[in-house]
Amino acid sequence: MKKNLILALVYTPLLVFLFFINCKEEEIQTKQESPFVWEAANVYFLLTDRFNNADLSNDINFQRTNETAVLRGFKGGDLKGVSEKINEGYFADLGINAIWMTPIVEQIHGSTDEGTGVTYGFHGYWAKDWTAIDPNYGTKEDLHQLVEAAHKNGIRILLDAVINHTGPVTEKDPAWPEGWVRTGPTCKHNSYESTITCTLVDNLPDIKTESNEAVELPPHLVEKWKQEGRYEQEVVELDAFFERTGYPRAPRFYIIKWLTDYITEFGIDGYRCDTVKHTEEYVWQEFKTECDFAFAEYKKTNPTKVLDDNDFYLVGEVYNYGISGGKYFDFGDKKVNYYDNRFTSQINFEFKWNAKQMSIQNMFEKYNNALQNELKGFGVLNYLSSHDDHDPFDNMRGKPFETANKLLLSPGTSQVYYGDELARILHIEGANGDAHLRSLMNWDDLEAKKAILEHWQKLGQFRKNHPAVGAGVHNVISKEPFVFSRSYNKEDYKDVVVVGLELPKGKKEIEVSEVFVNGQKLHEVYSNQNLKVKNGKVVLESEFDVVLLEE
Repeated sequence: MKKNLILALVYTPLLVFLFFINCKEEEIQTKQESPFVWEAANVYFLLTDRFNNADLSNDINFQRTNETAVLRGFKGGDLKGVSEKINEGYFADLGINAIWMTPIVEQIHGSTDEGTGVTYGFHGYWAKDWTAIDPNYGTKEDLHQLVEAAHKNGIRILLDAVINHTGPVTEKDPAWPEGWVRTGPTCKHNSYESTITCTLVDNLPDIKTESNEAVELPPHLVEKWKQEGRYEQEVVELDAFFERTGYPRAPRFYIIKWLTDYITEFGIDGYRCDTVKHTEEYVWQEFKTECDFAFAEYKKTNPTKVLDDNDFYLVGEVYNYGISGGKYFDFGDKKVNYYDNRFTSQINFEFKWNAKQMSIQNMFEKYNNALQNELKGFGVLNYLSSHDDHDPFDNMRGKPFETANKLLLSPGTSQVYYGDELARILHIEGANGDAHLRSLMNWDDLEAKKAILEHWQKLGQFRKNHPAVGAGVHNVISKEPFVFSRSYNKEDYKDVVVVGLELPKGKKEIEVSEVFVNGQKLHEVYSNQNLKVKNGKVVLESEFDVVLLEE
């Protein structure tokens, strides 16, 4: 009798469970995991030195203690600070699936004045030694931990590659040898030649990237490496690189080797490439070849750390490139295609102007037409504020909700600049030039800007979860009110969403018959409601003017 009772107690819940499953099986749907698609990614761009200081012990190095102009010295941000925010879930909450950091290689030790006041290389674009991480940012172990934490959270890491120039010459930083660099003339930017074979500004030595003449290592690097006890190892690695590739020991190939080492050693996922149009286009083809090789080697050596089968990502900063140019940038006397066999994507300097001058309806259609036709298979990185664009979309942050809508819901890859999501003001009293754009991250505003942050989080997570938002085909359902669908198909994966903007608050009827069928169950992400399609529509009540519909 006791045995039978035990069996009944075990068996009865099982029957109930099976009955429940049977009754509910029509309601239970297996949701496909969203693949990571670079053309649809949500990239967070930060200045490493300005984002978050998690290690006060590394704030001063190389006696960088000269008084500087406003916001032109090191302020303490570091790799540990980025890792800290990854581990806290800040980026995940924001819907970020890639982080681009300014260069982290060792910077010049001295300061200089380019006309905007005494400045140190806090921004990372004044390299002294490409093979070392600047101690102000952290250590190699810090970078290992950052990449590991990011990958664990489904976030890709982009570093920033500079091949065009070294850092300025200072009393602490000697000039590189003549075989390596030119020190004039200064670029005039009125032709192809006057943009490439020249220095960007005075005292920013230009790497002779056109040269195939063999050069020896700069004496200051030899001396530095010997003092650090790693000269022999660096030489052995260089010998192996040049033996494998057959490249001449010309300046650009040394730098390409040094930059691709960060792929094989740390497993980074991509590079944003600086000053692309100031360097011969074939250099970027050579760089891509070596990046692809290094990424394949990393995956082969670290099979358990491979995230997916995406290629290594390269996005180019061809200053003033716009999506209207298609694959080409016009120098005036010559047009250059920086896409084919060179870059996966390019930074789209036109986006902020389109956002200012076009209706959102027309802008989305324009971008869909470009990305689904001439640029199919490639991408653009859209932004509305950045570190060196002196005319951002909304520098005083009066339009944070509009900024999010246009940036995060536009076709293409989105670039969130640190603080966009907290309406960080881009005008600083006493600052000069690009220093206005490079203030400290405004963490103190987390509570005061909570409503703004939540809007960016909802849209960002919707973009991250749906490749259709950035990479899908755009179809207008209604212009007034503005309702559209996006659909993305690749192999067995299908994704479709419907978005409504500038809708009336309160009760809303959304036409969805072109996308969803009657009886289909949907989720409205922004107000977190479950809905059902009836008569080709969904009806909902919410206090918001945004609707984000998913299956």
